Amino acid sequence: MSIAQNIQHIQTGLPPTAHLVAVSKTFPESHIEQAYAAGVRDFAENKVQELVRKYEILPKDIRWHFIGHLQTNKIKYIAPFVHLIHGVDSLKLLVAINKEAAKYGRVIPCLLQFHIAQEDTKFGLTLAESEELLQSEEYKTLHHVEIHGVMGMASFTNNEAQVSREFATLAEIFNTLKQRFFADKPYFAERSMGMSHDYHIALQHGATLLRIGSSIFGTR
Repeated sequence: MSIAQNIQHIQTGLPPTAHLVAVSKTFPESHIEQAYAAGVRDFAENKVQELVRKYEILPKDIRWHFIGHLQTNKIKYIAPFVHLIHGVDSLKLLVAINKEAAKYGRVIPCLLQFHIAQEDTKFGLTLAESEELLQSEEYKTLHHVEIHGVMGMASFTNNEAQVSREFATLAEIFNTLKQRFFADKPYFAERSMGMSHDYHIALQHGATLLRIGSSIFGTR
């Protein structure tokens, strides 16, 4: 199937609450142009240099998502335009994003990344760490970042029951934080979970942002 057909196939099965983010990392601009022509406007990259290059070349109404592990010294390059940063896993990173966003008079939306997988290679906060972050005095001084929800990656396994448990954990974390810290903040609404191999399971647990690459563009 073509990229456009792949997108149509995925979109057909999505509830109105779920939104497709095409993971375009390592794919050429021509692939992104095909997805754009098929109506996709949200694209995700995990390397700052590649993101900046594509931003400069491609249509300006694209909403660029950063999904990699963001280094503090690289934030300045994407601060003028990034739509959403998915992987915030420390107060230090949030402070650095706030500092760069202030230079452009922006409020940058971010997601808190949680470690829900049983693999040690994944980054992320625990619920206790996130609560400590949100209760800190320093966090309360940050006016150029906004926490729009949570993000997590399940274990890369064929065990669907395990993946389902991990996504259920992230959904519980979202509900806890919403109740405790964001009850009056309608923008705290995003659950970024689910990729090509497991997004069907993520949807069962309320995923709102699906990070899908290979099911759209093919294997890297």
